[in-house]
Amino acid sequence: MSSAATVAEPDLALAVTQLMKGVTYRDTHEKAWRHLLALQAQVRDYVAVLGLIVIIDEAEGYAFLRQRPDDEDVDAERPPLPRLIARRSLSFPVSLLLALLRKKLAEFDASDADSRLMLSRDQVVDMVRLFLPASTNEARLVDQIDSYIVKVVELGFLRRVNGAPALFEVRRILKAFIDGQWLADFDQRLAQYAALVTGNETDPVVKSTAAADG
Repeated sequence: MSSAATVAEPDLALAVTQLMKGVTYRDTHEKAWRHLLALQAQVRDYVAVLGLIVIIDEAEGYAFLRQRPDDEDVDAERPPLPRLIARRSLSFPVSLLLALLRKKLAEFDASDADSRLMLSRDQVVDMVRLFLPASTNEARLVDQIDSYIVKVVELGFLRRVNGAPALFEVRRILKAFIDGQWLADFDQRLAQYAALVTGNETDPVVKSTAAADG
């Protein structure tokens, strides 16, 4: 077998390792993405041993691991596997930002525009500040919103554009965590968010199991 043929052989370790690091994107992890698509069945079998399932969206160009539900395929004769992907309860402002970004993405898709939604830092700040309590300290409010943006970047739902630190791409994997039905109830949820401003600071609706982009 030639060296060229050997290089072209699908690599299970590469595909699984990239998934373990975080979300695998078609446009960011081109080599791992090709190997993942070529070895989908093997990857699913491999991660199933660890109590994980792999979610692959070929149309949108991303894949990620999700913890198998506790009540799914449980063997009563052996203890449950430890959780490898932690559940994250998000603060109200971060939950709100994710919901607003998801709504913006839906509107963007409906306009039949380019496949990448790009937002400036000022656009994101203006989008969020409408739903936060008024503040006499404008600089402090903007700093707080910047911290929420940083958190969403860490979660992998926003990505800074190289060479333009004040420009962000909304990652399409957000659609996998906030679905169409949730979005349909968005106006009602905004009313719930308004109530949270003066009460509980944790939104129980939006949870994230996404790792930061590896």
